[in-house]
Formats: sequence, structure tokens, C-alpha cells
Amino acid sequence: MKKVIILALIASFATTVYSHGGRTDSTGCHNDNKTGTRHCH
Repeated sequence: MKKVIILALIASFATTVYSHGGRTDSTGCHNDNKTGTRHCH
């Protein structure tokens, strides 16, 4: 059971880390180069 919980935690952190490929400015936003729009988190 512990292994399942540990794997679930690792998977949740991995998706958090890779959920965003670009940098954000001081307001938490960045320009989306694909669509040409501004995107905030």
C-alpha cells in the first residue's frame, strides 16, 4: 500500500513540474508563442 501512495505522490509532482514549459513574469503571466496571446497562471 505504501508503494502505491508513493508512486501517486511522485506522479502528481511530475505533472506539476512539467505542466508549464515557459517562464512567467512578476504577475505570473507570459506570452503564448503558438497563439500570440498572453496567458496567466
